[in-house]
Amino acid sequence: MKEITLNGTKRAMTGKKATKAVRREGLVPCNIYGQQKDANGVPVAVSFTLTEKEAKKLVYTPNIYLINLNLDGEPCKAILREIQFHPVKDNILHIDLLQVVDDKPIVIGVPIKTEGHAEGVRAGGKLVTLVRKVNVRALYKDVPETLVVDVTNLQLGKSIKVADLSFDNLELVTPAEVNVVSVKMTRAAMSAAANASNAAAEEEAEAE
Repeated sequence: MKEITLNGTKRAMTGKKATKAVRREGLVPCNIYGQQKDANGVPVAVSFTLTEKEAKKLVYTPNIYLINLNLDGEPCKAILREIQFHPVKDNILHIDLLQVVDDKPIVIGVPIKTEGHAEGVRAGGKLVTLVRKVNVRALYKDVPETLVVDVTNLQLGKSIKVADLSFDNLELVTPAEVNVVSVKMTRAAMSAAANASNAAAEEEAEAE
């Protein structure tokens, strides 16, 4: 997993009014949820701000980052939990982070990357990736940047499900029946199959 360093500033005032004031200053309101929990078992959040420049380091990249967060001189490690964007302006409204520790597993979505030239594609089909990420549970140090799926033997009209995948030190959390990648029939493939069928029928007729 790649690493990135962010510098944030804790904020004491929360609520809608305080959050609006933070945004007017060009800052992004954030929360980091740690290991501590309240009486109801809900993780306790620490509120802080990032500059827009710092916040954008998390946005415009497909990579999964281990975030080395510095909050007023206090270091901690975290991963991205959620980013909220303005529906019209598309600027960052809010960021949630999840604190991680060495000995406790996390659940995170890891991008899918296909490898190989599928047999179904050679037959005229089209390779389609059906999910962008698969959720895994693992220690953060064991989380890879991508989950590599070998599609070399994938036939026309067939799919690879989560149940077909296995990776060292990772527990797959996405439901086993979810299709990850498939080779779909195209018009060209259907036409080729029909022509092959017709040719076979003609050969049988001539043989008779």
